[in-house]
Amino acid sequence: MSQAPETVDGAGAEETVETRGDERVELLRADTNNDGRTDVWVVDTDGDGKADLFQFDTDGDGKVDVTMVDIDEDGQPDAVVDGDGGLPPKQLPPTVQV
Repeated sequence: MSQAPETVDGAGAEETVETRGDERVELLRADTNNDGRTDVWVVDTDGDGKADLFQFDTDGDGKVDVTMVDIDEDGQPDAVVDGDGGLPPKQLPPTVQV
């Protein structure tokens, strides 16, 4: 029987979630709405090459709105937090489309 992910509503940037480690190796950054800013971050926090932290900018303001953590790397989120989850990504400058 699988356990439903823990959801924390209204959490601020001070709310943290447990990750597999303290590293921040970004495996993927994606600009889903083509505005030149990152909207999705896929991160490996323990250096094993597998994603265990997923962060999303859902409103296009350039800041993390939702953080999901897959502690056991089974493909199912173990915690979903409203906010950056305590491991905010470094912002990249906007890119120029040609």
